[in-house]
Formats: sequence, C-alpha cells, structure tokens
Amino acid sequence: MGRRFHFCLWLAAALCVVSLLTAAVAGGATGPIRISPDRRFFQLPDGAPFFWLGDTAWFLLHRLNREETERYLADRADKGFNVIQVTVLGNVQSRNLHYGVPALLEGDPAKPNVTPGADPAKPGEYDYWDHLDWVLDRAAGRGIHLGLVVAWGSMVNRGHLHEGNVESYARFLARRYRGRPNIVWILGGDTYGDRRPEVWRALGRTLKQEDPDHLITFHPFGRTQSSSWFHQEPWLDFNMFQSGHRRYDQDDTPSRRGEDNWRYVVEDYAKQPPKPTLDGEPSYEDIPQGLHDPSQPYWTANDCRRYAYWSVFAGACGHTYGHNAVMQMHRPGVGKGAYGVRKYWYEALDDPGARQMRHLKQLVLSRPYFERVFDPGAVADNGERYQFVIAMRGKQYLMAYTYVGRTFRLRMGRIHGSSVRAWWYDPRTGAAAEIAVLPNRGEREFDPPGDPAPGNDWVLVLDDASAGFPPPGRTEGEGKP
Repeated sequence: MGRRFHFCLWLAAALCVVSLLTAAVAGGATGPIRISPDRRFFQLPDGAPFFWLGDTAWFLLHRLNREETERYLADRADKGFNVIQVTVLGNVQSRNLHYGVPALLEGDPAKPNVTPGADPAKPGEYDYWDHLDWVLDRAAGRGIHLGLVVAWGSMVNRGHLHEGNVESYARFLARRYRGRPNIVWILGGDTYGDRRPEVWRALGRTLKQEDPDHLITFHPFGRTQSSSWFHQEPWLDFNMFQSGHRRYDQDDTPSRRGEDNWRYVVEDYAKQPPKPTLDGEPSYEDIPQGLHDPSQPYWTANDCRRYAYWSVFAGACGHTYGHNAVMQMHRPGVGKGAYGVRKYWYEALDDPGARQMRHLKQLVLSRPYFERVFDPGAVADNGERYQFVIAMRGKQYLMAYTYVGRTFRLRMGRIHGSSVRAWWYDPRTGAAAEIAVLPNRGEREFDPPGDPAPGNDWVLVLDDASAGFPPPGRTEGEGKP
C-alpha cells in the first residue's frame, strides 16, 4: 500500500512537471490577462508582460470541426499568436456547420440551447456551448486566449439582442465562463457604439458585475474607435479601434487618417483615465483594398507589417492580424465566400504575413517591456504617409521603424548611456545585424540596407552599450552580443 501510495505521488508530481513545462513552452494561458500598473499594457497574474498578438477567426466556432480546430490552433500557437478573436453569436441562427445544434432556442439570446447530460466527447450529442467549452480548453492548452465577440453588432442593430434579453444572455455567459483563465469579452462587432448604446452598456455592465476578473473591450466599425463612445464606462477595460481596409484615397471619414493607424493610438492615450489600446482590425492580408471590389489591388504582407509596427511603436498594447480566407474560415461547400476571397482557410495559414507577425512580438519582448513609450521627437527629418519613420524608446533602448527603408536622421541622446550599440532588425525574418558602437550625442544619419521601396522595411535598434542586451528579437537566455 505504501509503495503504491508513493508511486502515485511520484506519478502525480511528474505529470504536474510535464504540464508546467508544456505550458511554459506554449507560452501558457496561466490566468486572466490583467492591466499593468501604468494602465497602458497587459500583464499576466505574475506580473510578466503579455503582448497581445491576435489572429482573426470570426467563424472558428461555426465552420470548423474539431480536427480542423486542432490544426488551426496548433498552427497559430506555433507562429506565436496568443489571442484568437472569435464570434460567439453571428446571428440568431448560429450553429456549427458540422454538428448542427443551434446555439439558441427560438432565436432568442435569453434562451441558450443547453442540453444537460449530453456527452461532450460525442459528436451529435454535445451542444454549441459544449463545443465552445472544448475550444476554450484546447486553446488554453496551447497558451491561447479567446477574444469572444459575444454577439455581432448586427444582432443589436436588428433588434435581436435588446434591452429585454441582453442581461439574461450576459448572465448566462458570465456564469458559465467566468472560471476560465483564457477569455477576453469583446462587445460590438463591426458596429457603431452610438447605435442602441443602451444595449451595449447593459451588456458590458452585466458582464462586469457577474465576471469582474476578465477584461472587456468593444470592437467598432471601420475607421472608428471604442473610446469615442465608451471610454468613461467603468466596464470598458481597454480600447480597441478598427483602422480598417481602405487606402488613403479611399477614406471618406472627416478625420482622414487613412492608413495612419498609429494616429488612433495617440488619440486614445490623450484621453483620461489612460486605458490600453490596440488595432483590432487593420487591413487583412489578401483582401481587396477598400474591401468590397475584387478588381482593386489586394493588401499584402508588407502592409500587414506596416500596420503592426506603426501601431505598436505608437504605444499599442498589442496588435491583431487577419487574413481574408482565415477570418471567414472559407472552405469548400460554403459558396464563393466574401470580399473576393481567393484561398481556402487551410491554404492561407502559412501566408507570409502570418509568419512574420511573431518577429514584432519577439522584438518588443527582447527589451524592458513596460518602459516603452512613443517618441515623436526622435526623428529629425520625418515625412508623411509611407515616408513616416516612427520611433519608441525605453530608458536604455530606442527603436525606429521605416516602411520604405529610406535614409533618415535621428536625434541621439534620448536614452541613457554615453555610447550606443546600433542594429538593423529585419521584420520579414527576425534577423538582427550589428552596425557599430556609436557616440550617443548630436544627430546621426542611418541608411537601411537595400534600395528605398514600399515593403523594404527595417527597424533601427539603439541600445545603451553598457546594458548588455541580447541581439534584438532574442531573450536573455538566447545569447548576448
């Protein structure tokens, strides 16, 4: 009996160690995301930085079976994504294409279709909500949080989710999922916050009352930001904006920000109290410029990188990438798809933009994370639009991103140290090449590799030479210069 008892203890301990190591390798979902003390970034419960690297998979729950879901989550975890933005209810008929059980009874969000006693391991027996439970479990095992859009904006605009049923639906969600470590609540869904705002406020308020430990945000319509309507709401923990899919010349909004998504970040941080912010929907890879006309040029990986670096270097707490085929989980048997889609979801998983996003995450995490601030005065000869060079810095490092790889002049002396170690960092590959050790004073010209052209983007990294930082993109254990 004693030997068996000790063996069981040993086995339990071994399994625990394996579980912890697996979570560490996966970048594990170790608990609900928190807001950092300065109210500008995310962190994990242990205080470690959490850089939101999101992928857009609106139709994940509706169009993929479990085998396909495993394939998708494994791919995104391998590429460094740690948040997947998913729609829970797209409309009142929401169901999974393969398993067929509707999410709602009588199309009423106040009546979720829950089947007690069903076997969640047997297709045909488990319900829509059992399937969501399973997806959350599989995502958590890979270190991934789900940003759950609880009801797409059109459900509110059409009156399907209204003041009479919204609180009941919110209580159901909160009570079922508040014990999960890996969720973020997302209100909205491609809509304006001033359309039926009383419904959105009731939804946010009820979720926060029932589930105070998970963060809440609002996904707005293109070229708008949640802070325009809800910044002062106590339930809104962080802001989200949608810079959208239009070129400079296609933007017909009064602000005319066009592709300058970094401007949303600056505007959000000018508001009080400070709240983290991020671009929850920039231009998707392989989608027409302007969204609706397939005869237009398509956005590429080059553009995806530009949106990511511009917003994060302006101070965003993370970034969400999207691909036209993956966001709608386009697959055989669902028609021609939307927005001129040219691939099936599984063909698009390895497109270059998706592979390159992790290099941004690795770069910002390779330096003291919570110090980083936007530094608009660092570049002495800045330009507009694609000629814009954006800079951010900490106490002992500065980074400047150029989308076209043009020569630019930098004002030195903006970080600590009498001398700096300079590097070029390649956003396409994550490779870093040392330039030289330079005096940290005056102005200095930097000429990126290659000929200037859109997509020849580079990051200049300046480190206090005495800091002993590893090469950009590497963490402390991966070697020092």
